[in-house]
Amino acid sequence: MGLQFSPLLSSSSGNASLVATDKTALLIDAGATGSAIEKAISEVGQFAGRLDGILITHEHADHIKGAGVLSRKYNLPIYATAGTWEQMSGKIGEVALRNMRVIDGHEFLIGDICAQPIALSHDAADPVGYAIMGGGRKVSILTDTGKVTTQMLDAAAGSTIVLLESNHDIDMLRNGEYPYRLKNRILSTKGHLSNVDAGQAAVELFRRGVRGILLGHLSSHNNLKQLAYDTVCNCCMQAGIAVGKEMALATANRHSVTGTYQLK
Repeated sequence: MGLQFSPLLSSSSGNASLVATDKTALLIDAGATGSAIEKAISEVGQFAGRLDGILITHEHADHIKGAGVLSRKYNLPIYATAGTWEQMSGKIGEVALRNMRVIDGHEFLIGDICAQPIALSHDAADPVGYAIMGGGRKVSILTDTGKVTTQMLDAAAGSTIVLLESNHDIDMLRNGEYPYRLKNRILSTKGHLSNVDAGQAAVELFRRGVRGILLGHLSSHNNLKQLAYDTVCNCCMQAGIAVGKEMALATANRHSVTGTYQLK
């Protein structure tokens, strides 16, 4: 028994994570070339050919780039909301009808893994995160959202690890080179979480039983790994949470495999 969780890529230019039990393996997002994702999967001791499906969070390119290629090569079903399917169908190439799986807000089973979609707030058609339960463990992915709601926090409650967006430092973004409209989009409630937002969410997740936070989807232009870590760590410590003792905190790699978490 147990659950493997391996963040493969986590940035504004590409996102993908692997979750697996002894019987079932799933890819969550495929935001890089098929070959790059295959290589990353092999680096964490798995094989793309044993995948049982691809779960998509939303239709932006940094989450779907390799989905169609992998589906065609390995005959993989792709799971996404109806709104996401409508927007991404023309972007990922032809997918066999049998492999087009439409999900809604209800949990669903793939092998011995249960996936619970979590509605997010992002400038996409119908974006979701996921709470993944398998092998007696639970991990959740909460990235690409401009705000965190009680419903999101409750859905991720009890997770061993939450991959939590910590996209930008507000001052770096405001003083940076991005156009005004793009800055406003990122800062909006349908944009991305700041480091401070992530810190506040981490505190609330801890209060719901989460003991591991992995910060992801860090901007390469408007954030630094150490800055994200320090900001979230300070928020937690101000709330009386002893980081490193009561709660584990780390940052995911932007463009390479972060590592493998074997949750037993």
